[in-house]
Amino acid sequence: MPVTAADPHRLLTLRAPGRLHLGFLDPAGTLGRRFGSLGLVIDGLATEVALSSAAVDEVVTGEPAAQAEIERATRFLHLLREHTGLRAPLRLQLTRVLPPHAGFGSGTQLALAIGRVFAHWHGLALGSATLAQWLARGLRSGIGIAGFDQGGLLLDGGPGPDGLPAPLLSRIAFPAAWRVIVVQDDRHRGLSGPQEKQAIATLPPLPQALSADICHQVLMRVLPGAASGEFALFAAGINRVQQLLGEHFAPAQGGAYTSAAVGRIVQAIDGAAIGQSSWGPTGFAILPSQAAAEAAVQALRATRALEPGLTLSIVAGLNRGALLSEHACEPH
Repeated sequence: MPVTAADPHRLLTLRAPGRLHLGFLDPAGTLGRRFGSLGLVIDGLATEVALSSAAVDEVVTGEPAAQAEIERATRFLHLLREHTGLRAPLRLQLTRVLPPHAGFGSGTQLALAIGRVFAHWHGLALGSATLAQWLARGLRSGIGIAGFDQGGLLLDGGPGPDGLPAPLLSRIAFPAAWRVIVVQDDRHRGLSGPQEKQAIATLPPLPQALSADICHQVLMRVLPGAASGEFALFAAGINRVQQLLGEHFAPAQGGAYTSAAVGRIVQAIDGAAIGQSSWGPTGFAILPSQAAAEAAVQALRATRALEPGLTLSIVAGLNRGALLSEHACEPH
């Protein structure tokens, strides 16, 4: 891996988009390979970092929401130094972060964003899969890694025994006209880390027949629906997948939705592909146009169905990955 001298007047910035985890294919591994994930990269929600030279190492942020991520970002930087042996002092700024434990893949996007700017700063040819392995990301799902690289609607085959992230099986450009209503609930957090591992371990295995149904829905409804722009086909597949998985994970998360309020909101939207991203609490409703999404949000606000703590936003799918930029700056 070639190493180039870092210009002290450089500033690298990187914007990594969030993603929605739309469901597992086979969490029980009934054929020997567990998980397998379907996911969608979205616009409007992202992690942004900046890297520049410094007299001493520092990880900083001016955003209150990012304060809680400083410790994790510092750990990622330490791991990168351990793997590469490169210890020149740097200033890492967390400009913006995804909401943690909410279903947007915040940990993976932060890790890969830091890993990519670190590698680029030092002229290292490191792929996202290697960075993810170094930083212990992608242990169950590979869609955050593939989404970081290329965006779109993604399907992976589940992680293998070698410890590398799950292989990408399909990447389809999400139809440009379709929109996603994202429903967030600041009062709840989804499971993560040891709690997530314990919850998965205590659930009964998803029967093979139901995994087969999910795979059938994804292969013959979700993917072809998105590829051909047939929204009704796509929505029917997503809704069936989410129904099956919501019922399966309900004992661990207190119902089909981690936030019952989010569940009520998305279920009130007619004609949409609805569900929860990962362990939530974020819910989503995918609709075929901006006009349909705006009408649905207006109807919800008119009925005063939104409880305090809930927020709605309309976003598009994003068919590209992270953006890295280089600028000139004064050293700190």
